[in-house]
Amino acid sequence: MTRPPFQHGILFGAVIFLSAFLLFLIQPIVAKLILPWFGGSAAVWMTCLVFYQTALLAGYWYANAMVTRLGARAQSVVHIALLGAALAFLPAIPGDRWKIGIEHPASRILLLLVCVLGLPYFLLSTTGPLLQAWYARRWPEARPYRLFALSNLGALMALVAYPSLIEPRIPTHTQDYLWSAGFGVFAILCAGIAWSGRGISAGRVETSPVGTRDRFTWIILAAAGSMLLLSTTNQLTENVAAVPLLWIVPLALYLLTFILCFESSRWYRRPVFQRLLAMALGAAAYATYDIRFSDALLVSIPVFALAMFIGCMFSHGELAARKPPQEHLTSFYLMIALGGALGAIFVGLIAPVIFSGVYELTITMLLLAVLASVANWDQGWSQRLLWPVASVAMAVVLVAQIGAYHSHTVVLKRDFYGSLRVVDWGGQRTLYHGNVKHGSQFFAPLRRDWPTTYYGPASGIGLALGNCCVASKRIGVVGLGAGTLAIYGQAGDQFRFYEINPEVTAIAESQFSFLRDSGARIEIASGDARLSLERESPNRFDVLAIDAFSGDAIPVHLLTREAFAVYERHLAPGGILAFHISNQFLDLAPAVKGVADACGLRSVQIESQRDDDLGVSSATWVLVTGNRDFLARPAVVKAAQAIPTASIRLWTDDYNNLLQLIRR
Repeated sequence: MTRPPFQHGILFGAVIFLSAFLLFLIQPIVAKLILPWFGGSAAVWMTCLVFYQTALLAGYWYANAMVTRLGARAQSVVHIALLGAALAFLPAIPGDRWKIGIEHPASRILLLLVCVLGLPYFLLSTTGPLLQAWYARRWPEARPYRLFALSNLGALMALVAYPSLIEPRIPTHTQDYLWSAGFGVFAILCAGIAWSGRGISAGRVETSPVGTRDRFTWIILAAAGSMLLLSTTNQLTENVAAVPLLWIVPLALYLLTFILCFESSRWYRRPVFQRLLAMALGAAAYATYDIRFSDALLVSIPVFALAMFIGCMFSHGELAARKPPQEHLTSFYLMIALGGALGAIFVGLIAPVIFSGVYELTITMLLLAVLASVANWDQGWSQRLLWPVASVAMAVVLVAQIGAYHSHTVVLKRDFYGSLRVVDWGGQRTLYHGNVKHGSQFFAPLRRDWPTTYYGPASGIGLALGNCCVASKRIGVVGLGAGTLAIYGQAGDQFRFYEINPEVTAIAESQFSFLRDSGARIEIASGDARLSLERESPNRFDVLAIDAFSGDAIPVHLLTREAFAVYERHLAPGGILAFHISNQFLDLAPAVKGVADACGLRSVQIESQRDDDLGVSSATWVLVTGNRDFLARPAVVKAAQAIPTASIRLWTDDYNNLLQLIRR
């Protein structure tokens, strides 16, 4: 029989779809579980992507080795044994022993994922190429490459279902247990397929060998798509908008291009997409170079997303057009995985070390232009002229972007937590993390001690510090920034800052004078604030300010019922919790109020207005306290606004949902 019976085709397709669904479903589940242990940074997700791409490479290598080196019976026995061993890893929940705050956590995150997820994730990643090879072995006239499109459809469905259906309804640990049950079902079905094919050997088919040039082409095209995915994600989440779950958009488009290109050849038309690619590179290059473009979110986000879609259609369309006979199927997928892993490692691990700014997207666009030059070299002189010129143009844009990034910049640093810039402009020195302002100071001597940006006297934190107590104050601050709040310190006061990024601490101490000009005694605790507070003895803070919600990711582990229990242990009687929740995209006040109500505390919202003469930005703070005398102070009564009660579920470490707080 050369064509598969209907029920067998359905079974193979269902197992491949289920494996891809589980493969992508576990990614946000585990990432969400470990985010609180590593500062809640978006860089945690980027590091997870590196692991996922590398694990995919290991799985594809295994599939290729199995098919090319072992007989049918040995393949079945080995794979069934590994499926059984993987069940011992379930449920895939990381233990508290991994919960250690370190300054550069990328290596620890990778080790955690290997130990907790390693074998189940590895086996899921083998399923697509391995079952396609078995499918082609049993039914030589079938079309196994279409199953690759089905695999990516399963991944896309998981990506869409998680934030819209699963996360809002199911606690995270329950999600993990349900995923483990799903893996058990997958293991049984996959083992059944392996056992049923143990006696079926492929016939000998004479095919031409795959050359080194072909393999290199597959690798570089796959690497370009992977680099485009991660660099666009970086660009959108760090330099365009701190929108929660914005990383879903590039990943969904990336998977969609695989689905279209490998489902059928009718979707990718080289002449059409070559022209679209030229326009997309031009638009994205301009958007990358002109930093002001990032402020026009309704334009910049679609431009970057569309450019990424067209670029991935080009790279994946060219991959699909070069796919070999099915006898070389697993080798082909192995090269795709190798390219994907190399691209992810470059953007996720190497670029933050070797570049001071975020230049990966422009470098990737330059690579795409060079690849288009090679792909179109035999299409006539017009194409031979166009794409080399486009490559030179991308190189010029890269140089110009580097120059613009350094304009008025006195310090440019980059590490695991993102890119930091200190900019001198308009009589002020300002610290930026991506495009988010984290503090500013006037140069003029008479204005150097003004509390600027979100910390003016009329702000929520200004009112809290000015009215909390008469005697000397003990103040805790989560998030150092430029150290602006230290300027409120007087002799006898004590300020303790918690800062996870050592580069921020170095900049605050060397580039701004708020810390050294303060009259208070200053302490800075390195590492994740919640982990530090959990380990410390009660500090008896009069005010504890939580200032960590305006950056590239929302550390939700600082807004849960368990976090409030930690804060309450460190507050003095009548102490005040001050949450800085200024955010263009999220209204965090209902989440804060919900937990405050559960703790029996009152909460009020303080909105302060922008004043350019004073260097003050508009700001939103929520003050939480049981201190009725403080709430009755005239200045507080005048500024306080009641927070409307919202019907949202109480946030805990096991349940929280940002989608319900997105501003409409």
